[in-house]
Amino acid sequence: MSAPNVPDASVVIVSFNTRDMLRECILTLQREADGVTYETIVIDNASRDGSADMVEAEFPEVRLIRSKINLGFGCANNRAFEIARGRYLVLLNSDAFLRPGALRLSIQHMDANPRAGLGGGRLVGRDDSWQPSARMFPSPLNNLLMMSGLAAKFPNSRLLGRMDRTWADPLAPAQVDWVPGAYSIIRRSVLDRIGFFDERFFFYCEEVDLCRRIKAAGSEVWYWPDIEVVHLGGESAKTVKNQRISPSSQLELWRMRSGLLYFRKHHGAYGAWSTMLLESWWHRLRARRNSGSSSVEGDAKVADSKIVIATMKQAWADTQGGKVSPARPW
Repeated sequence: MSAPNVPDASVVIVSFNTRDMLRECILTLQREADGVTYETIVIDNASRDGSADMVEAEFPEVRLIRSKINLGFGCANNRAFEIARGRYLVLLNSDAFLRPGALRLSIQHMDANPRAGLGGGRLVGRDDSWQPSARMFPSPLNNLLMMSGLAAKFPNSRLLGRMDRTWADPLAPAQVDWVPGAYSIIRRSVLDRIGFFDERFFFYCEEVDLCRRIKAAGSEVWYWPDIEVVHLGGESAKTVKNQRISPSSQLELWRMRSGLLYFRKHHGAYGAWSTMLLESWWHRLRARRNSGSSSVEGDAKVADSKIVIATMKQAWADTQGGKVSPARPW
């Protein structure tokens, strides 16, 4: 039970140009709170669509933090962690919507599992389509299985489908390596012990790094499928002007930068070098394999691979091989 005036949960929502979904997210949270005592903290990452003004006008009870720049995911959450009062910290994307009982069950699972440092639920689309919700840590092998398409082609294989655990029963709870930040619940005492998100990660890998540190500190990361959350995904990314979601996009550059930072941090210089080399050489081979094709599809694959190689080269330079994080915002 919570101490007097201490809510069970501080629900933290990072907002970036998703005003209408943010409204739906907060309304759904209020409807599905199910008797849980909680506070809501919204961090607006310099949205241009009036998201912060909407929260201030329509939800005066919400604690609103307005940032003058886009802090990214981890850093924005950290600003909320500094003022949060709850026993647990709940991360909720602005394009994620709780289903009945999700928050109550999250609290119950954490209370019943004192070794659990962080937990996540079953992410689904509005049509109930499955989304990766319980994953393995990145590794050269796991990355190669995903890039090559073998993971998608053989989802029921424990070896080939290992990254997203596609072989596992999605209705079975399990200890896992990490869960996506679209929805997760974190034990405050564990976070106070190991530290907040590593702010060197602007976007991508921040929750992977946090889960890795939680497990290294002796706590567990859990997937609980009875916690259901509808997640649209990629809504903020769609508002990044003059970019498209492709290997040539700014988002792909962010992914590569964060990957290099992650591998350097947890696997040393060789880890960063190997992930750069693996992705670059894979796409060199892919481009060579398709270079003799006379089809439009083959030409597109060659062009795509060349962009990936160039983007990885830039990411390597930007991070000095995973040693430094570019100045925010990336």
